[in-house]
Amino acid sequence: MTNPRKPTPQEQARLDSIRRQWQQKKKIEDHMGLIKTKIAVYSGKGGVGKTTVSVNLAVSLATRGSKTGIFDADVDCPNVVEAMQATEGPRYTEETFLPGEMWGVKILSMGFFQENPEDAIIFRGPMIHNSITQFLEGTDWGELDFLITDLPPGTSDAALSIMQNMPVDGFVVVTAPQSLARLDAKRSINMIRKMNIPVLGVVENFTGDVFGEGGGKEISNDMNVPYLGSLTMSPDYRDQSKPTVLTSQGVRQEYDVIVDNLIKNIGSS
Repeated sequence: MTNPRKPTPQEQARLDSIRRQWQQKKKIEDHMGLIKTKIAVYSGKGGVGKTTVSVNLAVSLATRGSKTGIFDADVDCPNVVEAMQATEGPRYTEETFLPGEMWGVKILSMGFFQENPEDAIIFRGPMIHNSITQFLEGTDWGELDFLITDLPPGTSDAALSIMQNMPVDGFVVVTAPQSLARLDAKRSINMIRKMNIPVLGVVENFTGDVFGEGGGKEISNDMNVPYLGSLTMSPDYRDQSKPTVLTSQGVRQEYDVIVDNLIKNIGSS
């Protein structure tokens, strides 16, 4: 009986890489095993209010009694800490991050690790991937009903890392009424579909006289995805002392519609 052939260095390196990837995914799944629903908020275009939607969506769910967390996956330009006016950062114990909490929402963001929030975080693609993976592997979220992940814009690096490594239940795509925002939202939807992840719906932000309206419904019809609702460009957002759903009844009502439709779509996806 002949001995089995020893793998070449190249084959062994590939086997080691596969083993590391499996161990990473297993660790992530273990840390997220008590999270019922994981939702990523995404857009191919920056400046459409994705972080504002993520924060107010998370707080809206928390005010309904749901155990909720928000993960800021925008590593180089993190804004969730500022948008939440968060004061309690994560604790670190035995190689594990324990998220801070604000307004009833657990929070993890690179923004907590900046000494000066105005400093630029200058990372190349591999460093962004490694940072996101470290957060995913090393964060104990505990028991949650919802985890909202705020993704940076674009169709590479951070978005791809989340789609490949995090067990996401579905995506909410944010757009604005303008044609360029609609185009980039459609690109985002096509990327999500290539990764075989459900699109839970599209939200139109900045609806009103300045930018117009109807872009979200157009995307919904063209791409055959659910339409969750629209958010008016309201002066109520000027009050940044709290997430706006806590200071404005009108904004709260708009998010109530979006949350109702989102929960319905989660149940049917």
